[in-house]
Amino acid sequence: MCNVVLMLKSLGIDNLLAFDFMDAPPPDTLIRSLEQLYALGALNDRGELTKMGRRMAEFPLDPMLSKTVIVSEKYKNLSTVSMLSIGTSVFYRPKEKKVHADTAHQNFARGGGGDHIALLRCYSDWADLTTHHSGALRTLSKFVISERRETLCERVEVDPNISNPEDVESILKAVTAGFFYNTARLGRSGDYETVKQRRTVYIHPSSVLAKEEPLPGWVCYFELALLLRVHETGSTNQSMAS
Repeated sequence: MCNVVLMLKSLGIDNLLAFDFMDAPPPDTLIRSLEQLYALGALNDRGELTKMGRRMAEFPLDPMLSKTVIVSEKYKNLSTVSMLSIGTSVFYRPKEKKVHADTAHQNFARGGGGDHIALLRCYSDWADLTTHHSGALRTLSKFVISERRETLCERVEVDPNISNPEDVESILKAVTAGFFYNTARLGRSGDYETVKQRRTVYIHPSSVLAKEEPLPGWVCYFELALLLRVHETGSTNQSMAS
């Protein structure tokens, strides 16, 4: 919903509660979207679009990703954001080679930084290759060709070529600048609790952090997924941080 609100604001539509939606969202949803855009710096305290908001509206991305794109120039890295839009589809895990695939995936996490850095290292290694022969590499090739990243970045005066996969701290600062809403803290019980909504979440089994010991005190996640667990007494859904 934040993306829709940002787009409408960029078109000069200020009174969203009075806007004639084909399928109007609940007022609370609109208010939460406005609150998040304000926190991201896209709106000022009067609900007006800021310079940051106008730049964010140029990208066909979730506003949190757009904010990360823009601040990436300051922290000298942009490719991580591009990789987040295709996420775990990069990593191929055939049933007959699960152990080999998991080991290869874990190798991208060398040096720390979690899944965001692992994705960036995957892209960096792909960029150094001269032949693309696997399904995962074809996915990356399709992504790089289809994206209008260069044109969009030029429009908002962001250098699309900046990349330094070894500067882990700067990359994580850029990601956190856009995804600070998606943070969770490790509690004494060993479970994570989201800062904003106080929900209990867990690191997804496919995450490179799932096997890390000790677990990080804080995590900044890209999305929440629901994991269905079946017990003798019935079924329960658990939120998983990934």
